[in-house]
Amino acid sequence: MLARELISDVITALKTSDTGTKALSWMEVYRVKHLPIVNQRDFLGLISDADIYDLNNPDEPVGNHELSLQKPYVTEEQHIYEVIELLSRLKLTLVPVLNDEKQYMGVITMEDLTRRFAGLSAMQQPGGIIELEMNQMDYSLSEISQIVESNNARILSLYVANAERNSNKLRVTLKINLTDLTAIMATFNRYNYTVVSAHMSDEDLNDFYQERFDVFLKYLNT
Repeated sequence: MLARELISDVITALKTSDTGTKALSWMEVYRVKHLPIVNQRDFLGLISDADIYDLNNPDEPVGNHELSLQKPYVTEEQHIYEVIELLSRLKLTLVPVLNDEKQYMGVITMEDLTRRFAGLSAMQQPGGIIELEMNQMDYSLSEISQIVESNNARILSLYVANAERNSNKLRVTLKINLTDLTAIMATFNRYNYTVVSAHMSDEDLNDFYQERFDVFLKYLNT
């Protein structure tokens, strides 16, 4: 998924003549802490709520405010992971998107990005999650799939990472299209897999997704 596919159709750019008060009002409406300043299609910079508060005169035009961030942006062809990395590294709530001629196209918000990221990993589809832990040499995607499918279920997405405590072990996260995972967990146990956790309720899944997204952001920021 590329940056041009993630552009918000809601957020409006500021003009240099717009006041800091107007900018703060829009930030509150859009639930962001940054807004782009644009002249025609020329991207001039990104202003934050802190930039406005620092001058203690929000009624001045934003063109008079010094910007703490110069010109952070992504190009329309950059991948979603690169967008996430920039937002995370600079702690932005949105990032402008420019075309090949460096003309302003719009912005991508962290809120929209989180929702799109959820769609990429099948988070929004109904189902439950099972986490397995195993030795690296024991990992077999075909066997794991066979176990799930033998219970009349299918894997919607799969994520593999090194276990935190032991680099010789893998943590395998499965999103499965069933909410009742009891039979599948029993089968994994019968095949001597270690089931670390299972998540089936909506509240539990929301907490799990947020935790994993935060871990992903931390990984990109290292």
